[in-house]
This record gives sequence, structure tokens and C-alpha cells, in this order.
Amino acid sequence: MPKKLTFLDKAFWLTETDNNPKHVASLQILQLPEDATSQYLTDLVAELKSFSEGVTPFNTVVSSILGFPFRLKPTAQLDMDYHVQYHLVDNVENRDELHKLTARLHEPRLATKKPLWQFHVIEGREGRDFAIYIKIHHMYGDGATLVRWFQDSYSVDCKKEGFVPIWTKQQKPKTKRKVNRFKSSFLSIWYFFIIIKDIMWILFRILIKLLGINKVYMPVPFTGTKTILTGQVKAGRVVSTTDISFDRIQALSRKLRATVNEILLCCFDIGVHRFLKDHGQVFEQALFTNMPINMRKPGDESSGNKIAIVPVELAHGQHDPFIRLRQIIENHRIVKRAAKKSHPAAFSYYTVIIQSFSLIYELLHISDWVRPIANILVSNIPGPKEQRYLKDAKLKAVYPISTITPGGGVNITLLTYDSVANIGIVCCDRDIKSLEPLAQYFNEAMDLLENCIDNPDLTTDDLGEIQQTNEDDTMIDDEIVDEMVDEHVDEGLTAK
Repeated sequence: MPKKLTFLDKAFWLTETDNNPKHVASLQILQLPEDATSQYLTDLVAELKSFSEGVTPFNTVVSSILGFPFRLKPTAQLDMDYHVQYHLVDNVENRDELHKLTARLHEPRLATKKPLWQFHVIEGREGRDFAIYIKIHHMYGDGATLVRWFQDSYSVDCKKEGFVPIWTKQQKPKTKRKVNRFKSSFLSIWYFFIIIKDIMWILFRILIKLLGINKVYMPVPFTGTKTILTGQVKAGRVVSTTDISFDRIQALSRKLRATVNEILLCCFDIGVHRFLKDHGQVFEQALFTNMPINMRKPGDESSGNKIAIVPVELAHGQHDPFIRLRQIIENHRIVKRAAKKSHPAAFSYYTVIIQSFSLIYELLHISDWVRPIANILVSNIPGPKEQRYLKDAKLKAVYPISTITPGGGVNITLLTYDSVANIGIVCCDRDIKSLEPLAQYFNEAMDLLENCIDNPDLTTDDLGEIQQTNEDDTMIDDEIVDEMVDEHVDEGLTAK
């Protein structure tokens, strides 16, 4: 990572508070090797702590003047007792217990006087699974950067020797191309005017939409729907995870002529509406999602943040899941068309403009008084397609756990790994004490979207009811079986 920081990198540092830290994380589920001893994980922790020499950015701290960050500077030594920690729980396979521990680890901000990362190893007293929770400050990199580091940490082969953790692994040196200074200066000035022109065009289109002259454009900021998920972000987090087969998502996208992202947006939208209904909030109007857009050019492997985050309107007023999908497809593609017609930097600066207002509202503690930009934030990050290993321990799943945007909402981040979409969900625990039902609703929404192709009578009102019906049917069947066993017990009939 370069020592100089981009504007967006600095923004993550300047806007961080105890109530809303700006780190991102991943919860990784691994399986112990067959020949693992009872000391396997304590030995692993000791080995990890032995790597006390870090490389950039893992050995850097923020250099600032009056709280304003300027660059990252190397630190003399890593405090490995801080950076690598060990936790013992009853059973890692108990997801509810694991989610609660993850939420507690995710809540506090990273120590500002140390390099901005931590590595937590979580062992269970029972079972063969263990977990690793890693958190790192967002100013070190965006999703693409963090996934690349993650892939560099794990090998495609199961091997005990040659392991080097990411914080001490030397990165490949970047070849510097010779740059014509005159040409570079001219292009910079030229791009500056293009960016200003595109920003003014974006703001003009937003204005005429606000005036009702032309409604076919991106959503007007701060017109989102207030829910229990939005508002002033407080300390405390709730975390959940779930999995959906990525092959299944791709097959459904082909059937319904939608992109993978549009299928996911529809499932998340239906699931969040059902979750809000459980809490007494029913909305016919659309919810909004903040959608991160990767602004990197193909082959760009630099560190730092190169993203834009813009709101996308979801579905409204229809209970037919297929119609809701078509609404989301159109709204999603309106934003994509706007992005294609603008310089990538213009979209990034537009993000900075609208998010700055959210940050001001949050710092003034008035986020509850204004409408949010969005209700949810959905990110889709492509991960490794093949099985990976940490030394000789098999990596089973990787769940991204992100930060919360100003104005609140639920952050849903998906990472595809080994043909499975691993989904991490996080929100503030001010009004929400568990996200487990929401994780379940995402899977049910996928079932609903698949089944509505052949059954047009299905509606979003069926979500959450199908499983209950099946449970009731099972209960009736069990009662019938019990009666049959009672009737034939004298005849020696057994039932399993």
C-alpha cells in the first residue's frame, strides 16, 4: 500500500467514531486436520505470534497532524499479543453462539496507535470446526484489495510447511512505467474538467428528477424509507451468516434473464420486508439499497479504496416476486446506465458528496430526524473458485462482516467461495437483537423466486409461512406415527 492516502482513505479515518468504527472483517470457518492434536490451535496461535515482522500496510500506523491523516508510516515492532488473540467457546458449530462472539469482537474500534488489524482464533471445546475472525481498517483497502490479501493467505494445497501469514508476506514489486510529465499534467487537467462536467450533469439530473420533470434517473438522496434498521448508529452489533449455492443463483439468473446481482437484490429485498413485518413495520413503498460500484480498471491491483456507493431503488407495491424482480432490474439498470455515461471519478466524488451529508448528520446525532439514503447496503465480492487451506486445515466458508454506513441500515456482504455464496449480515443492535430470522428469510426468498416460475399463485406473503406449514405437517405426521406405534406395540412393531 502506498504511504500516501487517497481522499476516500482519509475519509474513513476522519469519520470513525466509537459508535461507528470503520473496520471490515471476515469470519472464516475451518476444519481441523484428521491427525490434529488437542494442542493444534494453541500451537497455531503461538506460530502466528512468532511472525512479528510486518510488511506494508500491516506494519504501519497513521501519521496525522491535529487528527488529520497524511500518510502511513512504518512502526518499529508489532505487538503480537494485541494482533493475534485466542478465544475458547463451547462449540464453533453452534452458529448462534459464534455469531454473538463475532458481534462482540466486531463492535470496538481498532487501537489507533497500532497497525489497524487483528487476527482472532476461535476454538470450540466440542466439534472439529474452528473459526478465525479477522478485522482490518477500511482505510487500508476496499473489498477487492482485501479479497486479494485473503487469497494470498491460503494455499490450494494441503501442506504443513512453508506457511507465511499475510501480514509478513512480501508483496510482488510493482513495475513502474516511465511517465511523460507534460503529457501526464495535460491529461490530469483534461480529466479534471471532464469530472467536473460529469458531476454537474449528475447533480442536474437529480435536480430535475426532484422537480418531477424527468423521473427516470437515479434516486434522489435522502428520500429513503425510515425503518427500525435506519437512524443514528449506536455502539453494539448483531451479526448473522447464511449460505446459498452460487450455481443455483446463476441458474435462476439465466431462467429469469436477470443478473446475479439483481437476483440477490430481489431476495434480500423480499427478506428484509418480511423481517420488518415481524417487527410491525409494513411498507408498500420501496426500500433503497446502497450499491458499491468497483471503479478499478481491469488489472488494477493497487491498495486503497477505489469505489463509489450510490442508492438504488428496490421494489414496491407488488406481492408477486416475479414482478418485484422486474422492478428491481429496471431500477438497477438505470443506475448502471448513469454510471457508464460518467467518468468513474465523477461517481466516486458524487458518493463523497452525498455521504458527507450523512456523516454530518451522524456527527450531529440527528440521523433519526432525516430520511436515510438507503435501508440496506449490498456488496457482492467474487472470491476463489477452488478449495483453499490454511496450512493443513480445510477452509469451509468465508463470511464478510462489513461496517455500517452513516444513517444506519443492515449491511449485507456476499463472497463467493468454492461455488457457494457466503453471506455476512450486520446491523446496529439498537432495536434489533437477532438477525437469525433475516438470514433464514433470504434462503426462503430464493425458494420463493424459484417456485414462482411454475406457480404464479405464490406471493411474498407466503414468505415465512411455508416453513411453518411444513413444520405443522411434520408434527401431524409424527402424531400419526406415534398412534400407529401405540396400536401395534403388542405385535412387536418398531418404528424409527
